[in-house]
Amino acid sequence: MTIKLIAIDIDGTLINNQKEITDDVYDAIQDAKQAGVKIVITTGRPFAGVTHLLEKLNLKENGDYVITFNGGLVQETLTENELIKEGLSYNDYLDLEWLSRKLGVHMHAITKDGIYTTNKNIGKYTVHEATLLSMPIFYRTPEEMANKDIIKIMFIDEPDILDQAIANIPERFQKKYGLVKSQPFYLEVVNKKVSKGNAIIHLAETLGIDMSETMAIGDEENDRAMLEVVASPVVMANGNPNLKKIAKYITKSNEESGVAYAIRQWVLK
Repeated sequence: MTIKLIAIDIDGTLINNQKEITDDVYDAIQDAKQAGVKIVITTGRPFAGVTHLLEKLNLKENGDYVITFNGGLVQETLTENELIKEGLSYNDYLDLEWLSRKLGVHMHAITKDGIYTTNKNIGKYTVHEATLLSMPIFYRTPEEMANKDIIKIMFIDEPDILDQAIANIPERFQKKYGLVKSQPFYLEVVNKKVSKGNAIIHLAETLGIDMSETMAIGDEENDRAMLEVVASPVVMANGNPNLKKIAKYITKSNEESGVAYAIRQWVLK
């Protein structure tokens, strides 16, 4: 079996617990790219939050692609030309902002240029996200969000508060939006059409790559959609136990350069 496209998650997968790309992972990705394999970073982060990683991995060259916002945006990394963009409307924003207040959780919305919150007491996880992504935070009232190009909304709070809120989300919201818990303190809300899986299918089709020639490597529930559509789903040793049930392969942990092991063992060998 020949793998021509590898979709790789970032947190808990590509990078170790110190947020670093190990030398082994770097070398394996360069070798795969040299062999003609498309390496596609596939993440819930916005483009601004992955640029430094793309540059470090030499993935901002002609013919390189990235999937961000959990599939809400697919673009060429060099030109930033967009292949797919599926966002949320202003009415969606108002609906979800009301829900956040009803559930008693902090919320922010993310555009390509920043993080926007209506919380006067800005949640610590909003600050955490802004720091992680090197993006500015803006306080705006709901009325001031009318012209914003929102791609993703996040409910963020302490895990116990967030879990209780998730349990109380009305069914109509679950049917209308894509809801993915990506971290114990993050619930990501996206357009129902959006998933890492749908983005990979579209990109593979655009590139003329058959799905039998695709691999995905991930660790958390927001990776499930991409793991379910590729021919070779790989889950990290540190990954969610439920995801391991659908894996074709279990690789080493992110602390043990598991991405490098997967590439060398099941792609380049």
